[in-house]
Amino acid sequence: MSAPTVESVTAALAGVIDPEIRRPITELGMVRSVDVAPGPDGAAVTVGVDLTTAGCPMKDTITREVTATVRGLEGVTSVAVDLGVMSAEQRAELRSMLRGDAAEPVIPFAQPDNLTRVYAVASGKGGVGKSSVTANLAVAMAQQGLKVGVVDADVYGFSIPRMLGVTQAPTKVDDMILPPVAHGVKVISIGMFVPAGQPVVWRGPMLHRALQQFLADVFWGDLDVLLLDLPPGTGDIAISVAQMLPTSELLVVTTPQPAAAEVAERAGSIALQTRQQLVGVVENMSWLETPDGTRVEVFGAGGGQAVADNLSRATGTPVRLLGQIPLDLELRAAGDAGTPVTLASPDSPGARVLHEIASSLAHRSRGLAGRSLGLTPVTR
Repeated sequence: MSAPTVESVTAALAGVIDPEIRRPITELGMVRSVDVAPGPDGAAVTVGVDLTTAGCPMKDTITREVTATVRGLEGVTSVAVDLGVMSAEQRAELRSMLRGDAAEPVIPFAQPDNLTRVYAVASGKGGVGKSSVTANLAVAMAQQGLKVGVVDADVYGFSIPRMLGVTQAPTKVDDMILPPVAHGVKVISIGMFVPAGQPVVWRGPMLHRALQQFLADVFWGDLDVLLLDLPPGTGDIAISVAQMLPTSELLVVTTPQPAAAEVAERAGSIALQTRQQLVGVVENMSWLETPDGTRVEVFGAGGGQAVADNLSRATGTPVRLLGQIPLDLELRAAGDAGTPVTLASPDSPGARVLHEIASSLAHRSRGLAGRSLGLTPVTR
């Protein structure tokens, strides 16, 4: 049996994708060496891999993927992975490759030529299921093949890490943060940086700076969609999002009851002052379906449509009710377990509606406002 060559092993390793950066480890300069030792029955292959940091949380995953990939080559009888750590020069080269040569981190989603669609998920009050909607829409879009990121901008009441099952801390490459990936979605939250049970007690400037770091210091890569889970109301974070991401679009979440709908309408009306576009309204907890098929409207009816109609009149543009999500025990249980219902139980009543909403948002046409058209004036 012929032994593989160093070149063939290296070519195979190009199929091993870094779980955080989502690029081949060969492209990222992580493959330090490949040694092939032929024997009577085959070859023993040793692969040297340099991790971005000594405490890289994905080292076991990378080791497993490298071993499986090389072991699948013809003529290989054993595989050893020799882990090391990138030098300061290697990390600098990696940052330069990923970010370019910009002296200071910039917010990629605010650049005129950026094609990422940014949805800021807002609500007037807490407890309406805004975070559940955000997490499930993100996973549903990822299932449709989109590259999706989520910023948990609810600094005081963060819950996205639990709902997406994220337990590991982000990896830092000097001043660049690599976000954890859960169910195909890149995620960042202040909950990944504070001890369990510790409150975040910050004033406005600290909130603004945290959001700026989440957007600029985190390496998001090439995203199709970025979702921001905003805190309830129209406070500092909502204003900062409008300033940092002027092309972001608001998605308003409410429940059917009039008290919640009135507050949600005020949250949506901020678009009149910030010049953001309203993409639509999602009504959550619309009804409870009993075993005999009867719908019990626990929180009343009509709130979502009322918010959409009133915002349409206020803004002078059509604002649609994108969907009505029923009360669904599976949706709640799946979120608590860290696997959103759109993935855990896609045929459940709530998951079906969320998939429909995700599909409508994912395939919306994009306007040209704020984007460079690449045109050059011609003078005669």
